[in-house]
Amino acid sequence: MKRTITIVRTGPQALIQDLGRPGHAHLGVPPSGAVDPDSITLANRLVGNPETAAGLELLLGGAHITADASCTVAVTGPAVEVRIDGRLADSHQPLHLPKGSTLEIGTPDTGLRTYLAVSGGIDTPPALGSRSTDLLSGIGPEPLRDNDVLELGAPAPANGADVVPPLRAPRELDVPIRLGPRDDWFDDAETQLRQGVWTVSDRSNRVGVRLQGTKLNRRDGEIPSEGMITGAVQVPPDGHPVVFLNDHPTTGGYPVIGVVDRDHLRFLGQARPGTTVRFRPID
Repeated sequence: MKRTITIVRTGPQALIQDLGRPGHAHLGVPPSGAVDPDSITLANRLVGNPETAAGLELLLGGAHITADASCTVAVTGPAVEVRIDGRLADSHQPLHLPKGSTLEIGTPDTGLRTYLAVSGGIDTPPALGSRSTDLLSGIGPEPLRDNDVLELGAPAPANGADVVPPLRAPRELDVPIRLGPRDDWFDDAETQLRQGVWTVSDRSNRVGVRLQGTKLNRRDGEIPSEGMITGAVQVPPDGHPVVFLNDHPTTGGYPVIGVVDRDHLRFLGQARPGTTVRFRPID
């Protein structure tokens, strides 16, 4: 009989995510996967899963999960209050859930997305090699709902860790960006980016981080639709940049002034509305 967990309450949004399905842009399929891959990878390591196992990405936490079978879990991402049957527990370390117990995940003080790994991983059918939910194309499992029951894979021994500090999402981000390929559409693109100041809009999501603030001056008109990659900074006619995240469209007709360094995308993915963003052009 399969081991399962029950999502008693999802919180604002609960999605099944792994490390995504890269390599399918020619089919019009974005990479998807966890917006903060370091956090889901850590959670999987803590419970003994392969790094590629599927877990849960929880927007602003708030989830309650009941263990229908004994399992090990780990909660990572920003620091967050965790309780097992009402008793305080710790994030960023393996936790044992006896059969019938309930895990409660609070709302993090900083950051947007909390990650939960369960021993054995979430065992949903893969699509194009991944169990990730893609909100733009609809590929993968549906966003979770209250009382959904999820099957788990076979568990392995938990690894543990000595010291694992939680992510601290800063209120200001200094984001490295490489210019191009359409920086020639902008008057002195490097200076505009270096001198501009933006804040994260509340219209941001897994498709992209929308920024408001300094208007980038660009040529009128549009370019023929061309391929887009994760981290591309696209500038629509209003001059306010959008940084593409994991569920981004694979083509677009607005000029891309630059591409954000991949190692810094996780910080943008954890940035709450109002977070200050500055770009730092690099070679």
